[in-house]
Amino acid sequence: MSKKVLVVDDEADVRKFITAVLEKEGYQTVTAGDGVEALQKAGSEKPDLIILDLQMPEKTGTDFYRKLSRDKDLGQIPIIVVSGLAGRHLAVRKPAAVFDKPIDPAKFLAAVEKALS
Repeated sequence: MSKKVLVVDDEADVRKFITAVLEKEGYQTVTAGDGVEALQKAGSEKPDLIILDLQMPEKTGTDFYRKLSRDKDLGQIPIIVVSGLAGRHLAVRKPAAVFDKPIDPAKFLAAVEKALS
């Protein structure tokens, strides 16, 4: 069974690009456009990995992470931060990886594979 990845970003084109990169490699993807939707999808879909933008409307990526990290089941899901925000490496405690936008697909996929292994 392929691994499931939740892609959280408010920009539709970024979600589409990341899901295309992941699906080409055989990963299942689920998407969310903000932190509120992401919390709902994380709870219902139980992803193996979360790709997280930090600056979004409604609930920011940092707010989403704080709430997720307090959940005993969901708090263990590895997170890869993909953001153009300064200080992005500080927003999530022990991220699996941190990428600036735009991402390099090869380096990104290597980080995904490492996070899921």
